[in-house]
Amino acid sequence: MHDWTALKEKIRDWGRELGFTAVGFAGVDLGSADRRLFDWLAAGLHGEMDYMARHGLMRARPADLVPGTRAVICCRMDYGCRPAGADFPHPQQAVISRYALGRDYHKVLRQRLQRLALRIGAEVGEFAYRAFTDSAPVMEVELAKNAGLGWRGKHTLLLSRSGSWFFLGELFVDLPLPPDAPIDAHCGTCRACLDACPTGAFLGPYRLDARRCISYLTIELKGSIPEKLRPMLGNRIYGCDDCQLVCPWNRFAPTTREADFLPRHDLDKTRLIDLFAWSESDFNDRLAGSPIRRIGYERWLRNIAVALGNAAPDPAAKSALQTRMDHPSALVREHVAWALSRYPG
Repeated sequence: MHDWTALKEKIRDWGRELGFTAVGFAGVDLGSADRRLFDWLAAGLHGEMDYMARHGLMRARPADLVPGTRAVICCRMDYGCRPAGADFPHPQQAVISRYALGRDYHKVLRQRLQRLALRIGAEVGEFAYRAFTDSAPVMEVELAKNAGLGWRGKHTLLLSRSGSWFFLGELFVDLPLPPDAPIDAHCGTCRACLDACPTGAFLGPYRLDARRCISYLTIELKGSIPEKLRPMLGNRIYGCDDCQLVCPWNRFAPTTREADFLPRHDLDKTRLIDLFAWSESDFNDRLAGSPIRRIGYERWLRNIAVALGNAAPDPAAKSALQTRMDHPSALVREHVAWALSRYPG
């Protein structure tokens, strides 16, 4: 007979040895999370992210997603770094969400979760488990909140006293590990994250209209970026961190210890025109192992064209845009034409 409470403390220790900042334990009952999810979906706030609705109740019911699941081990890994010019990026410099500056976090976390599972197996014998890292219908913020790793911030992300610059991963297990207690929220009356959104994507605390979110527009949206929103994107070409940058708790965020999460290929300090000049093979080669690569070359050029249209008029930027006027992609041509229309003459 195993002492499951004692095993939890061992798992926390093994997790820290593997580079996880914190490890918590949640049960499989997510309470009213399914109702909130369906209300959000019913309002159409998920835009074109059909996968959000595809699995129905399974997303909010871990034991339905992985039959036999009795507990969820939630793990947190810091990715915080300070990109060059993070506070005052030059308007001709590309701004990429911090989580995407390094290697693809999916691979890093999955490997660590697998190693953690093997370590648990060495202790308790064979057991059933499945690892997830933002890769299946899992309500990871809700699970991590229930596991005491933080609270849901008003920007809908998980937030802790050491900020929000971290990734989440989960092990669904058939072990009867007692859940940890959730912690209280510490946002108070602060609404800095809501007010900072460049596109006004927050309808209120804890309610995001993804269709206006810059992360959605630059990553998830496959077609044209709505013209009325393009000026609001500024020089952000992949994701947006504004709601996290203004959060007071992120003043206490640690710098990551994972070399894989540090900026690669100078993505934190590269000019828009230099990235716009990349060929498709450049894009594929230089972004191999990066989460950015999943949007594809066409949307990469679409996003940079919008950013060049938002930058202060510059002859070099105008010339760069003109080189793509006859691009084979109608999507690219459309956004290039829009960008050029914002240049005088």
